[in-house]
Amino acid sequence: MNENKHATPTALMDPDDAPELDDAFFERADEFLGGQLVRRGRPRAEKPKQALTVRYDPEVVAAFKATGKGWQTRMNDALKDWLKTHSPA
Repeated sequence: MNENKHATPTALMDPDDAPELDDAFFERADEFLGGQLVRRGRPRAEKPKQALTVRYDPEVVAAFKATGKGWQTRMNDALKDWLKTHSPA
């Protein structure tokens, strides 16, 4: 028969056993200015890229991958260069 499984109780932890909060902890902590969360990390792009799914011939992908790390950026640049001289329609 199916019956509800109860969560296994966890052992209580003594607050004195909690790890000490060192300077590294506070460096990673969220920072608020008034009630506003201060965003950290990479700033938002002015023109964010659009994620989509496309299908290319294997030899096209292999040629760009063979150029090493950053091949997707180079493929994007090649498409932008093509648009300079061609109409997408």
